[in-house]
Amino acid sequence: MEQLTTNINSLWLMVAAALVLLMTPGVAFFYGGMVKAKSVISMMMMSFGAIALVAVLWVLYGYSMAFSTGSDWVIPGVVGNPFAHFGLINFLGAGSDGTLDPDLSSLAFAGFQATFAIITVALISGAIADRAKFGAWMIFAGVWVTFVYFPVAAWVFNLGEGNGWIQALGVNDFAGGTAVHINAGAAALALAIVLGRRVGFAKGMVRPHNVPLTLLGAALLWFGWFGFNAGSEAAVDGVAAIAWINTLAAPAAATLGWLVVEKLKDGKPTAIGAASGAVTGLVAITPACNILTPFWGMVLGVVAGAVCALAIDLKWKLGFDDSLDVVGVHFVGGWIGTLWIGLFGSGRGLLLGYGPESLGQQFIGAAAVTVFSFFSAALIGFVIQKTIGFRITSEDEVAGVDTAVHGEEGYYLTEQEELATRA
Repeated sequence: MEQLTTNINSLWLMVAAALVLLMTPGVAFFYGGMVKAKSVISMMMMSFGAIALVAVLWVLYGYSMAFSTGSDWVIPGVVGNPFAHFGLINFLGAGSDGTLDPDLSSLAFAGFQATFAIITVALISGAIADRAKFGAWMIFAGVWVTFVYFPVAAWVFNLGEGNGWIQALGVNDFAGGTAVHINAGAAALALAIVLGRRVGFAKGMVRPHNVPLTLLGAALLWFGWFGFNAGSEAAVDGVAAIAWINTLAAPAAATLGWLVVEKLKDGKPTAIGAASGAVTGLVAITPACNILTPFWGMVLGVVAGAVCALAIDLKWKLGFDDSLDVVGVHFVGGWIGTLWIGLFGSGRGLLLGYGPESLGQQFIGAAAVTVFSFFSAALIGFVIQKTIGFRITSEDEVAGVDTAVHGEEGYYLTEQEELATRA
């Protein structure tokens, strides 16, 4: 019976991993629809490039850095030995006849966590849409995931002997509010500052070229997020079920919250607003999906949707060019969800009578990831910009990133349509 339970849990983890992997193409569609028509290939390629690069690095040494235990820690609680499970060879084993004898549960978990690393990198790309070189992006992605994400994953997700230091502190981050969303959001802010503003930076400068594409991306993200959150329990049990329900309820409420604010602020609720609201709710519920009742999950969704609908305008007031609102959605939403646990988390929320300790722990975890990710990303981005160059030329930006960087166009128009477009 115990082996059957292990097999069922491992099967669920592999299914959940496939769902989470689908989220990165979802990000590609979500971001791709919001950029200019001449940037859609560039935007989507940054997500697909992240899948290819990060998957390879994770199998080679990323898992080892994030999930080492005992004597395999290089710095206990901070980062593991990259060679401890190099190539995941330790989980393959060998039968008496020399054939492979893989460790089902360990490989399933390694595969699941790989998809988290992939999507975290892909999320950052939205902040530098319309102006980044693909090669420079790939170098940044490889360096950042190695020196930032892999250690942060060790801090937050490592439950093995010794524990990651954020885990040991008592922070509740069930599925990655700090490790994924705050981490990506802080890096996105840093890169947006390093690369500078797009040509003609002003409110309303770019309208989404394909709203249905963005809605498709949001739908794929929401679908995959059930694996993201419920899969983080790594078991088929009641905790996975409450995570699943919260992943339904919170983003639904966040969509309503965003649309109400958008209606009051701009006069019309938009499809882009609905998609952004849903993603905001998914972000906010991620760290808290295991510890909130559905009621408090929905309240969190409404608050996050409303606040983030306002937060996306900060870039115009503060002057940083976060092209697709990664900071306003993922960074701000991640912070709201992480702190919400300290206020309304079952058995620990301050406003439920359990004292301020949990809120302080949540704040420390979120702040540590923010500072580490922001300054690390700024340094990596700055070095790339000053050496090989991270940003394309202004001329190529105006002409279109797709043809300049990839030699392709997202949409081939007839000669008559092209002339009409230019006119």
